[in-house]
Amino acid sequence: MKLIESILADAASITALRRDIHAHPELCFEEERTSELIAKALADWGIPVHRGLGKTGVVGILKNGTSDRAVGLRADIDALPMTEKNRFAHASRHAGKMHACGHDGHTAMLLAAAKHLSKHRNYDGTVYLVFQPAEEGGGGAREMIRDGLFEKFPMEAMFGAHNWPGMAAGQFAVTNGPCFASSNEFKITIRGKGAHGAMPHNGIDPVPVACQMVQAFQTIITRNKRPIDAGVISVTMIHTGEATNVVPDSCEMQGTVRTFTLPVLDLIEHRMRDIAEHTCRAFGAECEFEFHRNYPPTINHPDETAFVRRVLGELVGAANVLEFEPTMGAEDFSYFLLEKPGCYFLIGNGDGSHREGGHGLGPCMLHNPSYDFNDELIPLGATMWVRLAEAWLAQPPR
Repeated sequence: MKLIESILADAASITALRRDIHAHPELCFEEERTSELIAKALADWGIPVHRGLGKTGVVGILKNGTSDRAVGLRADIDALPMTEKNRFAHASRHAGKMHACGHDGHTAMLLAAAKHLSKHRNYDGTVYLVFQPAEEGGGGAREMIRDGLFEKFPMEAMFGAHNWPGMAAGQFAVTNGPCFASSNEFKITIRGKGAHGAMPHNGIDPVPVACQMVQAFQTIITRNKRPIDAGVISVTMIHTGEATNVVPDSCEMQGTVRTFTLPVLDLIEHRMRDIAEHTCRAFGAECEFEFHRNYPPTINHPDETAFVRRVLGELVGAANVLEFEPTMGAEDFSYFLLEKPGCYFLIGNGDGSHREGGHGLGPCMLHNPSYDFNDELIPLGATMWVRLAEAWLAQPPR
């Protein structure tokens, strides 16, 4: 592993910056302090800054030489709406807000790379440093695109990475094609007719209607889509009733649908609507069906995936660049990949042994109240971004 010396020398100061961000988490589209910190750091290093894309997004612009080629590197900057259980010095100071997914670390790695690239311009072209807000459910990538990200900063390709607890520090994982699923939500309201619990024949009970639906939805997965196509329907909430002796007049069901392809998503939405409406009709109830598409699937492009695999292999050895098994979790980097070629990959965050005294009792997993980013990754992650940018701009145009 060949880490860049100047990045190693700055590791302590970047770590302090990361912990400052961790201590002051901000939720999606509220990242005012975080954006100010990022913009100030970039400006202090002589890097031109553009602010306001996606409300709180920041883009740093590094230009060198005469080439008009450009590449984008992305870090997400928002926190999660959850309470931290860690008690170390840099734990969240804001109840109900926590950097439990490592976006503070992603930001720190890209800032460390930015500092090196500003001083050591071993590239011909432009590197766009994209600090994106609102990954955790806000669709910040989509909003940056709507605000003109790719028109203002034309780039050939875009790359992003996420830390991954349980994978050893010093390892990476990448795969071609789908790597994260689409994320979608549904809400179904069944309207029946209330009655006394002792005289249910006088009403239309929405509860057995809901039970029939839950079972029938699973036949979409097992009997309507091809077995080789991935798809998950999860009914995660059923709300109904106020008293034990009253047949309720309505029932509300909510949940999520996840797929790796849009055709499978189209199929599931269509079949769910049919099942919901016809089941209600069969019981004499009425149906209100809502389906909201959130993040599309994250699908890596083949050439860019091969490029990432090669550069990472040169950095840590091919044996430490693993094949990433796709997950049904979602990631809004998907919006960037709909517009530009690119690749999204993983960097190992270790097994949690890096955590100091004062951490919570739970595992160091993503979205866990005892999570903390592994600061040992900062030099590796920063070196990774530098080498990817340099290698992309050095290769012949495609």
